[in-house]
Amino acid sequence: MLRTVLVLVSLFVVSASFAQTAPSPTQIANYSGLLKAAHENDLIAIANLVNSGADLNVRDSHQRTPVHVAAFSSNDDALAALVVAGADMNELESGLYDVVTIAAVANDPELMTLALELGNRADLTTSVYDGTALIAAAHLGHAEVVRRLIKAGAPLDHVNNLNWTALIEAVVLGDGGANHIATVKALVEAGADISIGDRDGVTPLAHAEARGYKEIAKIIRGSQN
Repeated sequence: MLRTVLVLVSLFVVSASFAQTAPSPTQIANYSGLLKAAHENDLIAIANLVNSGADLNVRDSHQRTPVHVAAFSSNDDALAALVVAGADMNELESGLYDVVTIAAVANDPELMTLALELGNRADLTTSVYDGTALIAAAHLGHAEVVRRLIKAGAPLDHVNNLNWTALIEAVVLGDGGANHIATVKALVEAGADISIGDRDGVTPLAHAEARGYKEIAKIIRGSQN
């Protein structure tokens, strides 16, 4: 019974951990300088502010820098302009998210690829659960994002502080549907370690079988051959 309660609490906590906080209307209304320009995708304003010596890594009340604001607004041009000017792509905001993880959770593979090309690392530890962008994307079944992160060298077997890997999260927090099947397939084919269990030693295969996720179990079993 206790184990069941702990699992349910963990599921709630992890779900909440990926509910990233975009700038609120009130925060946006109070933006000025590069934060405002990043939100509005105003490249002329960005150039003028950069030339006048504006702080490229200025933070709002949620510790978001202009690159975070641009990412939450999916403003690719503003993001690129800020980074070319020298903004740090690997800063974390107060929720401990970087641009890559913001894009991964938003299921925005193009923005995420741009962030990686601009120098955002694929292996950063993010979120208060010491996870990664790959774990976040696997949890949500964002298969194309997962494939791109794998290609970029994201760590396949990172274990977060809930003792879950990307593969375990794709099973435990997934719905067993097409998106999570594709996610598991991408992770297994890339060489994710299927033997790494959760805190109780329960493996991804055992989790899949317990949930009746037959296709996912078949994929994992196939990697044992």
